Amino acid sequence: MSPRIQHVPAPTSLAGTTRDVYERNAARFDAERPKRLHERAWLDRFLAHVPSGAKLLDLGCGAGDPIAAHLASRGYAVTGVDFSQAMLELARARYPDADWRWADMRTLDLGEQFDGIIGWNSFFHLTPDEQRQTLPRLVAHLAPAGALMLTVGPEAGEVLGHVGDDRVYHSSLSPAEYRDMLEELGLRIARFTAEDPECDMQTVLLAHRT
Repeated sequence: MSPRIQHVPAPTSLAGTTRDVYERNAARFDAERPKRLHERAWLDRFLAHVPSGAKLLDLGCGAGDPIAAHLASRGYAVTGVDFSQAMLELARARYPDADWRWADMRTLDLGEQFDGIIGWNSFFHLTPDEQRQTLPRLVAHLAPAGALMLTVGPEAGEVLGHVGDDRVYHSSLSPAEYRDMLEELGLRIARFTAEDPECDMQTVLLAHRT
């Protein structure tokens, strides 16, 4: 979440605005999205908390590459969810035998649980209030020993970034609020790194059920 711009007003229909940005820019986003897997160390930390062959949910999977593809190549049963149909079309064309589903995490109700959930570069598109409402929904989809990994911000605030030539909204709660909310939901933060220099300066939160 950079550069930092405090108090950015959220659009009236933020969810629709964000979805439209990805619909328009799906091919460009996929082409420009780094595929060198700079997330590998964090993915390894996440996988250390789930059993071999576990059911995993890639929340905001985009076109399925590189994260969902990497997890599937390691033998995990991956379900990819996104709210952009254009992104899902790319994922289905690339990996037609994989499990790709349309859903909005704000209203997520898949009727099943997963050993691990990853919201990489997706959860932070929600407003602070939406994040507070959505976290319990995500935890409800976690198996009893499940793990949750999200990219968030280094501090509470709102910023504007870019997808293609369009501006796109991001926000974050404070690390303390994430910690307190997750503890109330029965999860403990195993690791939190703000602007990790070994992960393209992304801020990552990894939690698991206590």
